[in-house]
Parts: sequence; structure tokens; C-alpha cells
Amino acid sequence: MNFLFVHQNFPGQYLHLLRSLQADNQRQEGTHQLVFMTEPNQNHLHGVRKVTYAKPPPVSASTVLEAREYEMAARRAHAAYRGALQIKALGFKPDIIIGHHGWGEMLHLVDAFPGVPVLGYFEFYYRIHGTDVNFDPEFSMPEENFGVVRGKNAVNLLALALEQYGQTPTRWQHSTYPGWAQKQIRIIEEGVDLDLCKPDPQARKAALSIGPLTVGPEQNLVTYVARNLEPYRGFHTFMRALPRILAERPEVVVSLVGGDEISYGAPPPGGGSWRQVMLRELGGQLDLSRVHFLGKVPYDQHLALLKRSDAHVYLSYPFVASWSLREALACGCVVVGADTETVTEFVRHEVNGLVTPALDHTRLAQSVLRALEDTKLASKLRKGARAFAQERLGMDDYIANYRAYIEEITGKPLLPPKAKPRTRKKATAP
Repeated sequence: MNFLFVHQNFPGQYLHLLRSLQADNQRQEGTHQLVFMTEPNQNHLHGVRKVTYAKPPPVSASTVLEAREYEMAARRAHAAYRGALQIKALGFKPDIIIGHHGWGEMLHLVDAFPGVPVLGYFEFYYRIHGTDVNFDPEFSMPEENFGVVRGKNAVNLLALALEQYGQTPTRWQHSTYPGWAQKQIRIIEEGVDLDLCKPDPQARKAALSIGPLTVGPEQNLVTYVARNLEPYRGFHTFMRALPRILAERPEVVVSLVGGDEISYGAPPPGGGSWRQVMLRELGGQLDLSRVHFLGKVPYDQHLALLKRSDAHVYLSYPFVASWSLREALACGCVVVGADTETVTEFVRHEVNGLVTPALDHTRLAQSVLRALEDTKLASKLRKGARAFAQERLGMDDYIANYRAYIEEITGKPLLPPKAKPRTRKKATAP
């Protein structure tokens, strides 16, 4: 089968699916042609032909605020369309186009390849009420900016108007879309590598050193992970909980993984990073010899922290769930999670984790301390986390469901049927 993948940051969400298709080619050479269209980056994947389009220039500051995100998406759509025409001129025609609808590249590909089905990733439908916007009263959005939020759905709505196919990874994300749109979008729960992300009883009480962080065998490690340290992932709530946790448990060491950029939401009003804001707020309340900001770490170090963790804090506004939450559950962490649907779709209170109010740092501190002090409960939650991952987060199930949907859409098997062995005729006497 011929595949055209599209994502502005190759390989995006498609690494594991691409590896599955590569495995088909290893079993039977030439089964699939894999082409991936993206903005220029340094990533490469054996057996995948990467085709780049020029990254669009920044949107002019004179463009009305509500339209800036759409204007950038429209520029990407044109760039991807021109790239698709070049691919087409070389004689490549996909059997299916798979990509992320968030950045606009997919919008005009139905014109470049008429009749070719499009399977798009629908990540989130923005709303003024009931999701991330105005969830946190500390950072409320003024009414005059509501139009910007609605404008963020321009690509969403144009993608839905293509009347093609869609998928999304969680029930919560699916529920954010209007009822009429949900019919186009199938839930395919994302998985993790359960052989790589798994509990390690020996690592749990062993010494661990990563950068400035050193955890001794007798110490407890509290972990926090986000792409960037910002309020959308409850960074401010976690920081405000630390003084009590550190005061009541002198053996606790804290690691925070994440950058100082902005992934979601607004930057601090006065500039700088949210880490700087929170350190200024908390002043001398924190023992910084026990609180370690590790920045963005390699994946093996990320897993080493999860496997050593005694309590893992995962907070989020009602928004998109992080891959790190799935990995923490698969590693058998004691997850202390927010009471938002983003998290409670994965974490059930006192079954496979502890659930605490997302914005209440006092309750968060109590929950973390409980996870550290009640060893019997912690053991139960670790087993529950791993059991949930095995039941719901297996990579094999994720890939099997994705492949089945591709076959359903295209009407073609991903692997051709094996040829029947030729039977030899019995020799007859002359």
C-alpha cells in the first residue's frame, strides 16, 4: 500500500505506526511505500522517504489576532499542496493520506489527490466554557479574547468539512467535539511499549544520579514531568505544594522534568519563565538542594526517573493527556493526578492512583504525603497502575486497532495474503 503521512514535525504521533509498516516491508519487501511530508528537521527513519516543504514565514503583527493562527495554517496548507504536486509529478499516488489536522497542511491535499481517503488526527476542539479556557480563575481570559479561542477552531471546522475520516486518542478529547462532528472521529487509544515502560523493583530503592539530582537508597523521590513547566500542567500548584512536602518528609528529593518555554496557554505577564515566577513567589520556602530542575532529559533518563519514583504528580487543566501519564502508569508509578477528565479517564482514585483537586496545593500536598507514608496503599496503587496499562495501553492493541481502521477505510489488506505453496505432482513410472 502507498502511504502519505503529513505532520509539521516528523514523525509526530506516527513513529510506532511507521515502525509497524516498516516491519511489513521487512517480512515482505516492497509491501508499502512510505512517504512523509514535513517541515525541515533533523529526524530520519529508515525506510521512510521524507519530503520537506518550506516553513512558512511568521504572520504579520498587523493581522487581526483572531485570524493569525488560521493564516499560518493557510500558509502551511499551500506549502503542503505544492509539495504534494511535486510528489504526484514523480508518479507517486497514495492509497491513503494520514496526518495531523492541527497545523493546516492537510486542508488542500484532497485537491492534489482527488478520491484518496484522508485519515486525520483530531486532537482537541476549543471551547469558551467547560475545558481549558477559564478553568483556572488565577489566569482567567478576558471576554474580548474569546474570539481568539473560537478562531482556533477554524482548521478544525475546515478539516471536518472535508467529510473524510478522523481519529483521536481519548474519550475526553472526542467529547470536546460537537455531536455532529463526533460521528467522523473514531477513538483509537494510544499505547506505550509495555516491555520498555515497566516496573523495575530493583531500581525502586536503588541510588540514582541524573545531572544535579542524586537520590540515595534511603530517600524518597517525588517526580513531575511536563513538556514545559507551565500552569496548564499544574506546575504552579505543584510548586506551592512542595514547602509542606519537604518540611514533613526530610528524606524527600524532588525532580522536575520540563523546559522553560510555552507549550500551552500564555507566558507570564511580566516576561521570563513560569519557573522564575514560582521561585520568586516561594522565596525561601523551598530547600533548593532537594528540588532539582532537570530541563528536558533523554528518554532513558525519563524512564529511569519514573521507575525510581515514589510518587509521581500529574496535573492538567481539562485538555490533552500527555504521553508521560501513560508511561508513568505502565511503569507502575504511584500517580497523584488532577480531578479533571483529562486525568480521570486514566486514573481511578485509590484503584490505580490518587485523585486530588487540580488547583488545590494543600490537598495535593496531603495526597503526596499519603502516597509516601501508606506503603500498603502505595503497593496496591502500583499494581493497579500496571494492570490498567496492560488492559488499556498496550502498544500492540493500539497498532492493531489503527491498522484495522486503515484496512476498513481503504478496503485493502495491509499485508497481501501469503501465496499458497505449489504442490508437486507425484512422479509417475515411465
